[in-house]
Amino acid sequence: MLSEHKGLMAAWLLVAGLSTTAFAQSDPSMSTSITIGTGGVTGVYYPAGGAICRLVNRTRSEHGVRCAVRATGGTVVNLTALQTGELELGLAQSDWQHHAYLGTSESFVHEESGADLRSVFSLHSESFTVLARADAGITKLDDLKGKRVNVGSPGSGQYATMQVLMEAKGWELDDFREARTFGPVEQASALCDNRIDATVYTVGHPSGVVQEATTTCDVRIVEVDDEQVRSLVEERSYYRFSTIPAGMYKGNQGEVNSFGVVATLVTHSGVPDQVIYALVKAVFTNLDTFKGLHPAFAELTPEAMVREALTAPLHPGARQFYEEKGLIRPEEG
Repeated sequence: MLSEHKGLMAAWLLVAGLSTTAFAQSDPSMSTSITIGTGGVTGVYYPAGGAICRLVNRTRSEHGVRCAVRATGGTVVNLTALQTGELELGLAQSDWQHHAYLGTSESFVHEESGADLRSVFSLHSESFTVLARADAGITKLDDLKGKRVNVGSPGSGQYATMQVLMEAKGWELDDFREARTFGPVEQASALCDNRIDATVYTVGHPSGVVQEATTTCDVRIVEVDDEQVRSLVEERSYYRFSTIPAGMYKGNQGEVNSFGVVATLVTHSGVPDQVIYALVKAVFTNLDTFKGLHPAFAELTPEAMVREALTAPLHPGARQFYEEKGLIRPEEG
């Protein structure tokens, strides 16, 4: 199974790998370059960015836009880079898009440039996922206290969402025996090497990193569903209840309840309208192809991509395309 996982990852990386040779064959003077900030190469954001760029670059002769992906620390890093103009686009969790635009968290409250953020479209749902060693005695969320827990790398969406969950639970980092900050590449190996008892992800399913952990060692997916979690979802519009399907991963035959967010593609007001229009057109006119580029995209619909989990206003280039296709009305906000 691990070899199958490696094969799947290789395929994703091939999707995400953007051909510099193809770029060199076009006249650079006729091109506009954009970069999408994604996440670690083992997560879903990196192949998601690669899938978008693959479609944009395939029609580059029509619009002159060339697209590349950048592996980053994830959501918070991407949003910060958008605010400073370091990136043209970035993938971000819906909760942190909300906070970045409105300035409603410690990470973004000081950033006046959050108002420049613009939505492009939403993508797959992401569940807050807790993986625990089967021998760690962790069968419910509260069992994490007193254990060795990886809370995610600073700058990632999983780290930021874990902080929100801890606040809702009234927890501090000192409540864990150890609080580690491994990045996505290290988490599965740290779990299976018994360096930690549990780790958290905010990820779309099926996930390559979850598959790696569950096929390498005896790991269970822990339910994230109690009074505090339900209150958190009910009070915040950017969260939603989610379910990790039964039988998706080895050793986890039952359905697992949790909460989650939606992955969103975000840009800023300084990116030209025609560039965003070209990107949106490339994806939406080839949506069936796009949905086939990763299992997490299988249930996407144009209506949901345009309407769900977008706090920042639509970028004018995206809005123009959606109005032309009748996905939104001109008078809609």
